Amino acid sequence: MKFAKVTIVMGSQSDWATMQEATKPLEALGVEYVAGVVSAHRTPQRLVEFATRAHEEGTEVIIAGAGGAAHLPGMIAAETHLPVVAVPVASRYLKGMDSLLSIVQMPRGVAVCTQAIGEAGAYNAGLMAAQMLAMKDDALRERLIAFRKKQTDGVAFELITD
Repeated sequence: MKFAKVTIVMGSQSDWATMQEATKPLEALGVEYVAGVVSAHRTPQRLVEFATRAHEEGTEVIIAGAGGAAHLPGMIAAETHLPVVAVPVASRYLKGMDSLLSIVQMPRGVAVCTQAIGEAGAYNAGLMAAQMLAMKDDALRERLIAFRKKQTDGVAFELITD
């Protein structure tokens, strides 16, 4: 598996439809990333190898998306000291509530930064990863400030009257 400052992993190729949203703010802010599939249940050895090597390979933030039982973010967090930003992927039967509850109920001592279910959560995961990196990257911090200003300026003020 390849690595980058931000490494995006998901439990299945089918999760990419959701997880590709995480790439949008990263691309807009010029943050290097890679993405790949690491399944907590189908490739557990790959998960351990990924999580234990990520820091050595230059990854600074991991974004992990998973649906259903959604063990991927927590298992990665258990194997690394790097921040893990989790995205609950919507599932067929429970619409992502199962994923959300599986991810957010981490035991004390193993932290995961959990985002919203689905595409909005994936987008915000990318943005959160950029914000984490901006703490020690002045140029990225300036791009992030400009990004947020552009977003704010894009919302028109409208007076609502009856």
